Amino acid sequence: MIGRLAVGAYRLQQQVLDKAFALTAGRAFARFGPRSVVQRPVRLVGERRIAIGSGVFVGAGSWLQVLDGPGDGVVIEVGDGTSISGTCVLSGSRSIRLGRNVLFARNVYVADHRHAFDDPRLPVLAQGVDDVRPVVIEDGAWLGQNVVVGPGVRIGRGAVVGANSVVLSDVPDRAVAVGAPARVVRLLDEEIQEVVTA
Repeated sequence: MIGRLAVGAYRLQQQVLDKAFALTAGRAFARFGPRSVVQRPVRLVGERRIAIGSGVFVGAGSWLQVLDGPGDGVVIEVGDGTSISGTCVLSGSRSIRLGRNVLFARNVYVADHRHAFDDPRLPVLAQGVDDVRPVVIEDGAWLGQNVVVGPGVRIGRGAVVGANSVVLSDVPDRAVAVGAPARVVRLLDEEIQEVVTA
């Protein structure tokens, strides 16, 4: 009985703190929709260029960053109902767009750029970024644990990317992709069609 009370009190405390953070810090974002939660601790850089839709969840330990770049428009946009488990990274220089109801497992990394490393005289950290290309993850996609998404990638509606995959090229709608680099292993709608016609 005492254990259940302690867990219930902990959950209530976390909910109150999450709501208080959303109500106060949410004003610093380009947009921050109702019923959205960004759990602490979180690392935020360039939040004025990040738009969070309604009913979004961003788990603890995540990192949302916009790198300095041209313009002042929205660089990272997270669609309504999207759920981003803890310790995920969205690192944008030009454009990262997540559709509605996208699901990220833990430790997903998405960047619209890569680190430059061509100059042997300089540490990688001092060389900035290159290969900057927009990333789009469409409505209803699901990215498994430890997935990495590189610049210029589009992951289609309802697509599934398996755990530990490295996505460097597009994944079609309703496709399952796995591996490093990720490759499409099946199309979900073809399976549905086969069942219907059988």
